Amino acid sequence: MKQLLLILSVAILVGCASQQPINTANAAQSIDAWHEAAAVANFEDYFNLMTEDAVFIGTDATENWQLEEFKSFSKPYFDKGKAWSFTSLERNLYEANGWIYFDELLDTQMGICRGSGVMKIEDGKWKIAHYVLSIAVPNDNVSALTAMKKAWDQNYIKELRNK
Repeated sequence: MKQLLLILSVAILVGCASQQPINTANAAQSIDAWHEAAAVANFEDYFNLMTEDAVFIGTDATENWQLEEFKSFSKPYFDKGKAWSFTSLERNLYEANGWIYFDELLDTQMGICRGSGVMKIEDGKWKIAHYVLSIAVPNDNVSALTAMKKAWDQNYIKELRNK
């Protein structure tokens, strides 16, 4: 019995060790292709690089888009032939347990933004499962920015607390 358990344990360990390592270069290529699809307003390619249950968090506090909602919101921009153009300036990729986690600084029409996301393999490709976009604000400008949005934030906080 002990020999059988030993043989099974070795077989399981060998099977686990033979798994293909995660190729973060392929994940980076998927992110670049995703950004490029938006820049050239290719709706199909853009959304084909997102998982079926993807989430996109935009810069506005109200933007927590589930995939179908995000498609509906985005479609008019893509239909006009101009969605958005984000070019990665710097990116960090991390792998854990078959997932890719990443963050990037982006050159956008809003200036420098930060994107962060999670990717997983779906249909044999790395796809965006969750993406968060934020406007990067220099620390020296935070006081002015928070003063500018204070009234809006207070109203939205009340709305959220009254749900």
